[in-house]
Amino acid sequence: MKVSIIGTTGYGGGELFRILHHHPVFTIQSVHTTRNEIPLFEEFPHLNGITNQTLEHIDVEKIAKHSEIVFIAAPSGVSSKLVPAFFRTGVQVIDLSGDLRLIDGEEYLKWYKHEPVESSLLEKAVYGLSEWNKEKIINAELIANPGCYPTATLLGLAPVVKERLIDPDMIIIDAKSGASGAGRSVSKSLLFSEINENFRIYKVNEHQHIPEIEQQLNRWSTGISPITFNTHLLPITRGIMATIYVQLKENLHTDRLIELYKEQYLWSPFVRIRPKGNFPSVKEVAGSNFCDIGLQVDERTGRLTIVSVIDNLMKGAAGQAVQNANLMNGLNEKTGLEFVPLYP
Repeated sequence: MKVSIIGTTGYGGGELFRILHHHPVFTIQSVHTTRNEIPLFEEFPHLNGITNQTLEHIDVEKIAKHSEIVFIAAPSGVSSKLVPAFFRTGVQVIDLSGDLRLIDGEEYLKWYKHEPVESSLLEKAVYGLSEWNKEKIINAELIANPGCYPTATLLGLAPVVKERLIDPDMIIIDAKSGASGAGRSVSKSLLFSEINENFRIYKVNEHQHIPEIEQQLNRWSTGISPITFNTHLLPITRGIMATIYVQLKENLHTDRLIELYKEQYLWSPFVRIRPKGNFPSVKEVAGSNFCDIGLQVDERTGRLTIVSVIDNLMKGAAGQAVQNANLMNGLNEKTGLEFVPLYP
């Protein structure tokens, strides 16, 4: 199957190229940008000698004529203008921006500060949290690929939320990300001298991923109250760690909850549940599509601590997008994604 990547100059687009270049079924037909038409290796020198493809301008009809799947890795606000045009051509569309994730256009306008996509298109978009929405993804033509923070958070929370084991009024998420999560745009806060040997909180109680997380939690269990969600910038390139605190409704031991998580994710090859007393770190999933989860009940307070880690560019973006494309086209969801994490 032939695929095209829109927005190939960003980290997410570059990661899509890396995965799809080795995919046994999908073949990269073309790569596109709104910038200058130059050889891709001039934008990403590490691809010199690997590809001769040139970044092309975006011609919707031409792309749709030659490709069956279009991955859109453009920024929010830009993607919303491209998705309707591609969707009308009949090609499969997987959007990696936040433009299709919120079903309420007013919520999108409030949090993203851009005009929302028309509601009829939002209703057609399937939320691509691969482990929990497989049936809909398999029959979808339009995917809203989840955000990086929501992926780590929702995979960590899903079992206890769906089983209604926690107090819906007390969900606190303390999340941290590597610098690549901010993209390749120039920003003073992302300068080496600002990030190195530093640790900073940002978008305090205002992160645009908050409504995405709350929307999905309420699909699983109505009545979930507004969450407390804050994000921090780590002095590393890749990785997300979401440390989640919830109040259990009843006395449950760590062993029982670990068994619950193993049962819930038995058929999810990219979610790995750690044994008791073992907690994941971001380096242990780097370069892979894995989400590693560790659990511990504080029997003194009755609170459960959940630690969920992913590579923000893989499971948090490009890896999950390819996983969804696999599901949409009847392939094993692991196809082209069985990377061993980079370590150390």
